[in-house]
Amino acid sequence: MSGSGPSSKFGAYSGALKAISARTGTPLSSLILSFGILHEVTAVAPLFIAFYGSRTLGVGDKLIKAITEDPTFQVAESDEARPKDLTQWGKHKLSGWVAEGDRWAARVGTRYGIFGYEKRAPGEKADVDALTHKPGHLAGDVANAVVAYAVTKALLPVRIGLSLYLAPGFSRIAVEPIRKFVVGIFRRPTP
Repeated sequence: MSGSGPSSKFGAYSGALKAISARTGTPLSSLILSFGILHEVTAVAPLFIAFYGSRTLGVGDKLIKAITEDPTFQVAESDEARPKDLTQWGKHKLSGWVAEGDRWAARVGTRYGIFGYEKRAPGEKADVDALTHKPGHLAGDVANAVVAYAVTKALLPVRIGLSLYLAPGFSRIAVEPIRKFVVGIFRRPTP
């Protein structure tokens, strides 16, 4: 693993992982696997928690309506227009997350038949653009899914920090025992 190339998914974190590996005595390969697992878990957990929390409290519709009905709201299609202040930056980021979350909800919704979308046939492509540009489609579970997506995106720095912090312990408790067991199976002498 080169660690610094753009093709490496965890390239940006390799320096931190190497330092943690040296400090804790945890093998780097085990630490990287632990970080990857924890990073995914910390992505899935907020999605479910935020979705069901938003649904239970009934805030998805209200929040998306408040965001999209704001006269200064514009869906961020690209990063070409740079915001001038922190408020504009926040609105720009939020509008990007709403647009990404909308597309994500349409793709996932049509794949599994959730969020009020019909399940598409296997191998069939969903026309995400047609689904996301219908008037009033950002309501109900679609709005809750968009809120959950935005919350998960907003928590990215916390998720990365938490994954880095917990990786050595998770490696010692889960990954290393499994690795040693698997290696032990192949090293046993045959009778």
